[in-house]
Amino acid sequence: MAVLKNKIELKNVSKVYETRDKQVEVLNNLSFEVHENEFLVLLGPGRCGKTVLLNILANLEKQTSGTIEFAGGRPKMGDLGMVFQKYALFPWKTVMGNVEMSQKLKGVDKKVRQEKAQEYINLVGLKGFENSLPKQLSGGMKQRVGIARAYASESDILLLDEPFGALDAQTRYQMEDEIIKIWEKNKKTIIFVTNNVEEALYLGDRILLLSSRPAEIKKEYVVDLPRPRSYTDKAFLEYRNEIVDNTDLDI
Repeated sequence: MAVLKNKIELKNVSKVYETRDKQVEVLNNLSFEVHENEFLVLLGPGRCGKTVLLNILANLEKQTSGTIEFAGGRPKMGDLGMVFQKYALFPWKTVMGNVEMSQKLKGVDKKVRQEKAQEYINLVGLKGFENSLPKQLSGGMKQRVGIARAYASESDILLLDEPFGALDAQTRYQMEDEIIKIWEKNKKTIIFVTNNVEEALYLGDRILLLSSRPAEIKKEYVVDLPRPRSYTDKAFLEYRNEIVDNTDLDI
Protein backbone atom coordinates (compact mmCIF):
# COMPACT_ATOMS: atom_id res chain seq x y z
CA MET A 1 0.00 0.00 0.00
CA ALA A 2 1.40 3.38 -1.03
CA VAL A 3 2.35 5.77 1.75
CA LEU A 4 0.39 9.01 1.48
CA LYS A 5 2.52 12.14 1.71
CA ASN A 6 0.99 15.17 3.38
CA LYS A 7 1.03 18.31 1.24
CA ILE A 8 -0.79 20.52 3.76
CA GLU A 9 -1.56 20.00 7.44
CA LEU A 10 -4.02 22.13 9.40
CA LYS A 11 -4.13 22.00 13.19
CA ASN A 12 -6.90 23.64 15.23
CA VAL A 13 -7.54 26.39 12.68
CA SER A 14 -10.21 28.91 13.66
CA LYS A 15 -11.34 32.21 12.17
CA VAL A 16 -13.25 34.94 14.00
CA TYR A 17 -14.24 38.30 12.54
CA GLU A 18 -14.68 41.13 15.01
CA THR A 19 -17.00 44.09 14.57
CA ARG A 20 -17.72 46.93 16.94
CA ASP A 21 -20.45 45.10 18.80
CA LYS A 22 -19.92 41.37 18.20
CA GLN A 23 -17.71 38.53 17.11
CA VAL A 24 -18.60 36.26 14.20
CA GLU A 25 -17.00 32.82 14.36
CA VAL A 26 -16.61 31.35 10.87
CA LEU A 27 -14.24 28.39 11.31
CA ASN A 28 -14.03 26.36 14.49
CA ASN A 29 -10.98 24.27 15.32
CA LEU A 30 -10.41 22.61 11.93
CA SER A 31 -7.74 19.91 11.80
CA PHE A 32 -7.03 17.80 8.71
CA GLU A 33 -4.35 16.83 6.19
CA VAL A 34 -4.30 17.20 2.42
CA HIS A 35 -2.32 14.50 0.64
CA GLU A 36 0.01 15.01 -2.31
CA ASN A 37 -1.83 14.80 -5.67
CA GLU A 38 -5.13 14.20 -3.87
CA PHE A 39 -8.47 15.49 -5.11
CA LEU A 40 -9.97 16.67 -1.80
CA VAL A 41 -13.51 18.04 -1.69
CA LEU A 42 -14.82 20.38 1.01
CA LEU A 43 -18.59 19.86 1.07
CA GLY A 44 -20.79 22.17 3.08
CA PRO A 45 -23.77 24.54 3.04
CA GLY A 46 -23.59 28.07 1.69
CA ARG A 47 -21.92 30.69 3.88
CA CYS A 48 -20.42 28.09 6.22
CA GLY A 49 -16.87 29.39 5.73
CA LYS A 50 -15.57 27.25 2.86
CA THR A 51 -14.38 30.25 0.84
CA VAL A 52 -12.81 31.80 3.93
CA LEU A 53 -10.82 28.60 4.42
CA LEU A 54 -9.59 28.70 0.81
CA ASN A 55 -8.58 32.35 1.25
CA ILE A 56 -6.57 31.40 4.33
CA LEU A 57 -4.87 28.55 2.48
CA ALA A 58 -4.06 30.95 -0.38
CA ASN A 59 -2.53 33.38 2.13
CA LEU A 60 -5.10 36.03 1.20
CA GLU A 61 -6.09 36.33 4.85
CA LYS A 62 -4.91 34.95 8.17
CA GLN A 63 -6.47 32.47 10.55
CA THR A 64 -7.28 33.76 14.05
CA SER A 65 -5.68 30.74 15.70
CA GLY A 66 -4.17 27.38 14.79
CA THR A 67 -1.38 26.42 12.42
CA ILE A 68 -1.08 25.52 8.73
CA GLU A 69 2.01 23.73 7.47
CA PHE A 70 2.87 23.24 3.79
CA ALA A 71 5.42 20.74 2.56
CA GLY A 72 8.25 22.91 1.30
CA GLY A 73 7.06 26.01 3.15
CA ARG A 74 3.98 28.20 2.96
CA PRO A 75 3.37 29.73 -0.49
CA LYS A 76 3.40 33.49 -0.85
CA MET A 77 0.25 35.42 -1.68
CA GLY A 78 -0.73 34.71 -5.28
CA ASP A 79 1.48 31.64 -5.63
CA LEU A 80 -1.35 29.09 -5.52
CA GLY A 81 -3.53 28.47 -8.56
CA MET A 82 -7.15 29.47 -7.93
CA VAL A 83 -10.38 29.04 -9.91
CA PHE A 84 -13.47 30.96 -8.86
CA GLN A 85 -17.23 30.54 -9.35
CA LYS A 86 -17.34 33.92 -11.09
CA TYR A 87 -14.98 33.61 -13.99
CA ALA A 88 -12.59 36.36 -12.82
CA LEU A 89 -11.04 36.78 -16.26
CA PHE A 90 -9.63 40.05 -17.57
CA PRO A 91 -12.30 41.00 -20.15
CA TRP A 92 -9.87 43.02 -22.28
CA LYS A 93 -7.33 40.21 -22.54
CA THR A 94 -7.43 37.25 -24.88
CA VAL A 95 -7.38 33.63 -23.77
CA MET A 96 -3.59 33.67 -24.18
CA GLY A 97 -3.33 36.95 -22.26
CA ASN A 98 -5.35 35.59 -19.35
CA VAL A 99 -3.54 32.26 -19.15
CA GLU A 100 -0.04 33.75 -19.31
CA MET A 101 -0.76 36.42 -16.67
CA SER A 102 0.69 34.67 -13.61
CA GLN A 103 3.96 34.02 -15.44
CA LYS A 104 4.02 37.59 -16.75
CA LEU A 105 3.69 38.94 -13.21
CA LYS A 106 6.69 36.82 -12.23
CA GLY A 107 8.76 38.42 -14.97
CA VAL A 108 9.06 35.32 -17.14
CA ASP A 109 10.27 35.97 -20.70
CA LYS A 110 7.38 36.42 -23.16
CA LYS A 111 8.35 33.53 -25.44
CA VAL A 112 8.80 31.14 -22.51
CA ARG A 113 5.57 32.10 -20.76
CA GLN A 114 3.50 31.90 -23.94
CA GLU A 115 4.89 28.46 -24.72
CA LYS A 116 3.88 27.37 -21.22
CA ALA A 117 0.46 29.01 -21.55
CA GLN A 118 -0.06 27.25 -24.89
CA GLU A 119 0.65 23.91 -23.22
CA TYR A 120 -2.19 24.45 -20.75
CA ILE A 121 -4.55 25.97 -23.32
CA ASN A 122 -4.10 22.74 -25.28
CA LEU A 123 -4.59 20.71 -22.10
CA VAL A 124 -8.05 22.19 -21.45
CA GLY A 125 -9.14 21.80 -25.07
CA LEU A 126 -9.03 25.45 -26.16
CA LYS A 127 -6.45 25.21 -28.93
CA GLY A 128 -7.57 27.59 -31.67
CA PHE A 129 -9.15 30.08 -29.22
CA GLU A 130 -5.91 31.73 -28.09
CA ASN A 131 -6.90 35.12 -29.55
CA SER A 132 -10.53 35.06 -28.41
CA LEU A 133 -11.82 37.48 -25.78
CA PRO A 134 -13.89 36.24 -22.80
CA LYS A 135 -17.07 37.80 -24.25
CA GLN A 136 -16.71 35.47 -27.24
CA LEU A 137 -16.64 32.33 -25.06
CA SER A 138 -19.36 30.21 -23.46
CA GLY A 139 -19.51 29.78 -19.68
CA GLY A 140 -17.84 26.39 -19.84
CA MET A 141 -15.06 27.73 -22.05
CA LYS A 142 -14.46 30.63 -19.64
CA GLN A 143 -14.00 28.17 -16.80
CA ARG A 144 -11.56 26.19 -18.93
CA VAL A 145 -9.55 29.40 -19.30
CA GLY A 146 -9.62 29.78 -15.51
CA ILE A 147 -8.40 26.21 -15.06
CA ALA A 148 -5.63 26.71 -17.63
CA ARG A 149 -4.58 29.92 -15.89
CA ALA A 150 -4.46 28.10 -12.54
CA TYR A 151 -2.30 25.33 -14.03
CA ALA A 152 -0.05 27.90 -15.70
CA SER A 153 0.77 29.38 -12.30
CA GLU A 154 3.04 26.30 -11.97
CA SER A 155 1.77 25.72 -8.44
CA ASP A 156 1.40 22.10 -7.43
CA ILE A 157 -1.66 23.04 -5.35
CA LEU A 158 -4.91 24.25 -6.94
CA LEU A 159 -7.84 25.76 -5.04
CA LEU A 160 -11.24 25.62 -6.79
CA ASP A 161 -14.09 27.57 -5.18
CA GLU A 162 -17.41 26.23 -6.54
CA PRO A 163 -16.08 26.71 -10.08
CA PHE A 164 -19.09 25.12 -11.79
CA GLY A 165 -21.82 26.61 -9.60
CA ALA A 166 -22.84 29.25 -12.15
CA LEU A 167 -23.08 26.79 -15.06
CA ASP A 168 -26.20 25.05 -16.35
CA ALA A 169 -26.54 21.37 -15.43
CA GLN A 170 -25.38 19.94 -18.76
CA THR A 171 -22.31 22.16 -18.93
CA ARG A 172 -21.51 21.41 -15.29
CA TYR A 173 -21.51 17.66 -15.97
CA GLN A 174 -19.19 18.22 -18.94
CA MET A 175 -16.83 20.34 -16.85
CA GLU A 176 -16.75 17.74 -14.07
CA ASP A 177 -15.56 15.21 -16.64
CA GLU A 178 -13.03 17.70 -18.01
CA ILE A 179 -11.47 18.57 -14.66
CA ILE A 180 -10.98 14.88 -13.85
CA LYS A 181 -9.39 14.22 -17.26
CA ILE A 182 -7.08 17.21 -16.84
CA TRP A 183 -6.15 16.18 -13.28
CA GLU A 184 -5.42 12.59 -14.36
CA LYS A 185 -3.15 13.84 -17.18
CA ASN A 186 -1.33 16.38 -15.03
CA LYS A 187 -1.59 15.48 -11.35
CA LYS A 188 -1.84 18.31 -8.85
CA THR A 189 -3.08 18.55 -5.29
CA ILE A 190 -6.62 19.91 -5.66
CA ILE A 191 -8.89 21.33 -2.97
CA PHE A 192 -12.37 21.71 -4.44
CA VAL A 193 -15.24 23.49 -2.68
CA THR A 194 -18.89 22.64 -3.40
CA ASN A 195 -22.32 22.47 -1.79
CA ASN A 196 -23.43 19.72 -4.20
CA VAL A 197 -23.33 16.17 -2.81
CA GLU A 198 -23.32 14.45 -6.21
CA GLU A 199 -20.54 16.69 -7.51
CA ALA A 200 -18.45 15.97 -4.41
CA LEU A 201 -18.84 12.21 -4.90
CA TYR A 202 -18.18 12.36 -8.63
CA LEU A 203 -14.91 14.24 -8.19
CA GLY A 204 -13.37 13.52 -4.83
CA ASP A 205 -10.84 11.00 -3.61
CA ARG A 206 -11.91 12.14 -0.17
CA ILE A 207 -14.70 14.38 1.14
CA LEU A 208 -14.70 16.48 4.29
CA LEU A 209 -18.29 17.22 5.27
CA LEU A 210 -18.55 20.61 6.97
CA SER A 211 -21.26 21.86 9.30
CA SER A 212 -23.12 25.14 9.15
CA ARG A 213 -21.21 28.17 10.43
CA PRO A 214 -19.00 28.08 12.36
CA ALA A 215 -17.66 25.32 10.14
CA GLU A 216 -16.55 22.14 11.85
CA ILE A 217 -15.69 18.80 10.27
CA LYS A 218 -18.74 16.59 10.77
CA LYS A 219 -17.41 13.54 8.96
CA GLU A 220 -14.75 12.35 6.54
CA TYR A 221 -15.54 10.07 3.59
CA VAL A 222 -12.90 8.17 1.63
CA VAL A 223 -14.61 7.63 -1.73
CA ASP A 224 -13.72 4.08 -2.70
CA LEU A 225 -15.29 4.16 -6.16
CA PRO A 226 -13.51 3.45 -9.46
CA ARG A 227 -13.18 6.15 -12.12
CA PRO A 228 -14.92 7.09 -14.32
CA ARG A 229 -17.87 7.27 -11.94
CA SER A 230 -21.58 7.12 -12.65
CA TYR A 231 -24.29 9.15 -10.93
CA THR A 232 -26.65 6.17 -11.19
CA ASP A 233 -24.29 3.46 -9.93
CA LYS A 234 -25.65 1.60 -6.89
CA ALA A 235 -22.56 2.20 -4.76
CA PHE A 236 -22.57 5.89 -5.75
CA LEU A 237 -26.17 6.25 -4.60
CA GLU A 238 -25.40 4.47 -1.32
CA TYR A 239 -22.61 6.99 -0.62
CA ARG A 240 -24.96 9.82 -1.55
CA ASN A 241 -27.70 8.66 0.81
CA GLU A 242 -25.25 8.28 3.68
CA ILE A 243 -23.88 11.80 3.17
CA VAL A 244 -27.36 13.32 2.83
CA ASP A 245 -28.33 11.75 6.15
CA ASN A 246 -25.45 13.60 7.83
CA THR A 247 -25.50 16.93 6.03
CA ASP A 248 -26.77 20.42 6.86
CA LEU A 249 -27.41 21.05 3.16
CA ASP A 250 -30.88 21.75 1.83
CA ILE A 251 -31.50 18.73 -0.40
